[in-house]
Amino acid sequence: MSFEISKSHNLLAKAMDYRALRADMISSNIANIDTPGYKSRDIDFESYLKKERDILYGKKSQELELAKSNDMHLDPLVDDMEKGGIIFFRDGHDARNDGNTVDLDVETTELAKNRVMYDALSMALKKDSAIFRSIIDSSAKV
Repeated sequence: MSFEISKSHNLLAKAMDYRALRADMISSNIANIDTPGYKSRDIDFESYLKKERDILYGKKSQELELAKSNDMHLDPLVDDMEKGGIIFFRDGHDARNDGNTVDLDVETTELAKNRVMYDALSMALKKDSAIFRSIIDSSAKV
């Protein structure tokens, strides 16, 4: 039997998982800074989390449901956003002569921004859990 600490707990955990994955991807870009032909990659996960948040708080989806008049009709294909984030090549950076598009300044900046977001999510998750723990402690004193 499992229970939900709060509505936002699972969303915060998914966001932290995303931030950890993004940190790995940025680190991979930095590690391949001298690899000829390497294209720097990133991941878009915010759209997926926004969709999850909307479902969590009961907002109606902006997508139209596919009407099926027969049970034999096929279900629509699941796009990448329903499975998780979309990995893409980061545009806007000039490739060097060897075709590598990794810019160390951009990567370290993105890594620092990602770390700040990860720390903020971690603190929010700790606060969420602390509220639940304080309720349990308070009820034990009654």
